[in-house]
Order: sequence, then structure tokens, then C-alpha cells
Amino acid sequence: MRQACRRTALVALVTLAFGIAAPTPKATAEPIRLAAAGSLKAAMTDVIAAFRQAGGGEVLAEYGPSGLLKEKIAKERSADVFASANMTHPQALAAAGATVGPVVLFARNRLCGLSRPGLNITSDNLLDRMLDPRLRLATSTPKADPSGDYAWALFAKAEALRPGARAALEKKALQLVGGPSSPKPPKDRTLYGLILERNEADLFLTYCTNALQASREVPGLEVVQLPEALAVGADYGLVVLSHRIEAAQFAFFLLSPSGQKVLARHGFSAPTLPQEG
Repeated sequence: MRQACRRTALVALVTLAFGIAAPTPKATAEPIRLAAAGSLKAAMTDVIAAFRQAGGGEVLAEYGPSGLLKEKIAKERSADVFASANMTHPQALAAAGATVGPVVLFARNRLCGLSRPGLNITSDNLLDRMLDPRLRLATSTPKADPSGDYAWALFAKAEALRPGARAALEKKALQLVGGPSSPKPPKDRTLYGLILERNEADLFLTYCTNALQASREVPGLEVVQLPEALAVGADYGLVVLSHRIEAAQFAFFLLSPSGQKVLARHGFSAPTLPQEG
């Protein structure tokens, strides 16, 4: 499976190279404009630093819900590279003719639960606790943010285990982040930890990488792994949006072992990272 992923990535890289090889303007000193999912912020900040250290150019990054970024890109052509928390949004831009080269899988994530201290929520009792009317369940905003879509996918899986669960969970879920009018995350921490710290929710469904980061920020927060029957994975898609050679260089770096090691260090599964030995 891992070798197949590397072969797929290699084919995509070659295709990307041929796509970028069309006549291009001369390289400029202008920063590479990166639009990236908010869940990538910590990892991508380190990727950008490593890219600069390796001799790459400046990168101006904008982070936010992938669905909202996709809409902005479609209207304003506001990015050179798009790193989405799903494959759907970059594929939609590709279908509209707004991209250069293919959409490439560059990272994987998973959905986890993040709970306030002392609630004794475990993988085994997670569904029961989510359905408890006394528990305040928070998610991101579906359609605007893939994290919300993944939470809704979890609710669909819950329906197979407990008839009526899907409607109950969709009705009670507090969509506290990821929407057009949602609060912006602070520069130095996640919104998830802040919301639980303020006692605005009891359990947050978010990416495992976000949950781990929030648990480091707020002592006592607990990361809850999803049981196999409710597990939801997240494929992250990368696409180049302009013919600028610098954009291709950054995309290649992100897919290279150097970039993939940074993603792995932040808890992402890195599909193109070579196996040691």
C-alpha cells in the first residue's frame, strides 16, 4: 500500500512537471501565495521555514477553512498553491480549469474527539456520550470546512450502529468554528482548546492533529480516539494554481522527503515519505 502511494505520487509529480513546463513568465521576487487549511498552520509554518532554509523563496500563507478558501480562489485567483483538508475542493477547481497540473494527495489525517477534563469519555462509550442530551457536542461547519463534513460522515456511521443517531447528532451539534462568521483563531493557539477552556462545549470533534495541539495548550484536555466503527480519515489534496515556477518548486518541496518529514513530525500521515531501510 505504501509503495503504491509512492508510485502514485511519482506519477503525479511527473504530470505536474509537464503541466508546469508550459511557457512561464520569468521568476520574480514576489512571494509564493499559499492558501492552506487551518489544520495545517503549525506544520506548514515549519515547512515554509525549511523551504526557505533550502534556498526557496518567500511564502505568504493564508490559512482558513478549505471550502471558504476554495470559493475565494475561484473568485479572485488569490493563490499560487492550494493545500486543502480534502480532495474535493481542489478537484472542483481543477474541473473548472483553474489549476495547473493534477490534484495530489500529500497528507492524511484522522478525526478525533477532544474533551474537557473529568468527563470520562473513552473510545468505548463515545457514541453513548455524544448522544447524551446533557453533553454539548461541537464540530466545525460542514461544506465551509471539511472537518465539519468529516464529523457529519461520523454521524452517518453512527446511524448504522444506532438508528436515529444521525438525526440526533446533526441536530445537537454546535457548529462553532469554520464558518464564514465563525471567530478567527488566535495567532498562538487553537480555537478548539480555547472553546473548551472557556466551557463553551464539552466534546469537540476535530482532526487528531488539532486535538493533540490543543491538549498541549490546555492541561487536562483529553484526546479520544474514535472506535473502528466510527473512524473517519481525511485525505489532504495539493494543487498548483499558477504557472509561476516558484509555485511548482514549493509543491515539489512539500512532496519531497524534507517536506513530508515535517508533516509527519506534526502528526500527519505522510504518504510519499520513504520507508526507512
